[in-house]
Amino acid sequence: MQTFDLEAQGLRELNSTLHAQVDETNQTSWEITNPKGSHAIAVGLDAPIEVNIKGSTGYYCGGMNKQATINVSGSAGPGTAENMMSGKIVIDGDASQYAGATGHGGLLVIKGNASSRCGISMKGINIVVHGNIGHMSAFMAQSGNLVVCGDAGDALGDSCYEARLFVRGSVKSLGADCEEKEMRPEHIKILKELLAEADSDAKPEEFKRYGSARNLYNFDVDNATAY
Repeated sequence: MQTFDLEAQGLRELNSTLHAQVDETNQTSWEITNPKGSHAIAVGLDAPIEVNIKGSTGYYCGGMNKQATINVSGSAGPGTAENMMSGKIVIDGDASQYAGATGHGGLLVIKGNASSRCGISMKGINIVVHGNIGHMSAFMAQSGNLVVCGDAGDALGDSCYEARLFVRGSVKSLGADCEEKEMRPEHIKILKELLAEADSDAKPEEFKRYGSARNLYNFDVDNATAY
């Protein structure tokens, strides 16, 4: 395992070093010490490497990730896994606002709670939150799966498209055009696989599914004043 002291060596050097792993290398496992809430740690990675961050991170940790596995032994600031394409990011603690925003693929696991706007405009990413999520989560979510083992705040799934939202606990309120949907065998299968990959012992049968009512898909003259 390669060890990198972020406090001593600096963020620019860290990300440059990790980006260099896109070429063939045997340096596939990295440990980052002394992150101390620094922003933009391990952004833009594009190699099948594992990065273990020993402490909490600031803004945009793991943003634009492709292929890499990133483990954060602490909590994460706003925008964690923003625009993630593939790979896996695991946060041992809590995540701040808009975790997984605009994510296109991969898996984001938050073992604590997530703040507001979790999964906003998600476009194919899978997100599993072991705890609760805040208000306006999955706003304009287009595709992918958001799994919440705890409770959800106000306006869940507001103006969402075809993303699947699974919540085990209570939902404070649903956003515009979001409704409870039927749980079918294919959804149980999806949940079972995601919960196993996220190391959660929650039972798929305990969840409810939410998604788009599809009333906002087309212009309706009777609602012209609302547009």
